[in-house]
Amino acid sequence: QVQLVESGGGLVQTGGSLRLSCVASGRTFSYSFMAWFRQAPGKEREFVAKISWSSSSTDYADSVKGRFTISRDSAKNTAYLQMNSLKPDDTAVYYCNAIINFRSYWGQGTQVTVSS
Repeated sequence: QVQLVESGGGLVQTGGSLRLSCVASGRTFSYSFMAWFRQAPGKEREFVAKISWSSSSTDYADSVKGRFTISRDSAKNTAYLQMNSLKPDDTAVYYCNAIINFRSYWGQGTQVTVSS
């Protein structure tokens, strides 16, 4: 079984920074990509960023371009989301998603709260 575990969430002030981590464990034979989604209260889950595991090519939602950076460490089976210039609208539960062994997996989520 593959499991994803997120960490790094917390409470920060407007303009602050956080770095989220997502570690994959289990039978992780073949990676396609890892991605971050988020869900704020009363809103649907939305795409934030993704990264190709082999090439490190990336894609971002318009709302976070220029502020967030996704990266990965293949040796550690870990993806990161560096979040800078945080705004109150970034407040949400952030979820890691990965395509591993040609299947989709989700983490449990980590709370990010940005105070005004």
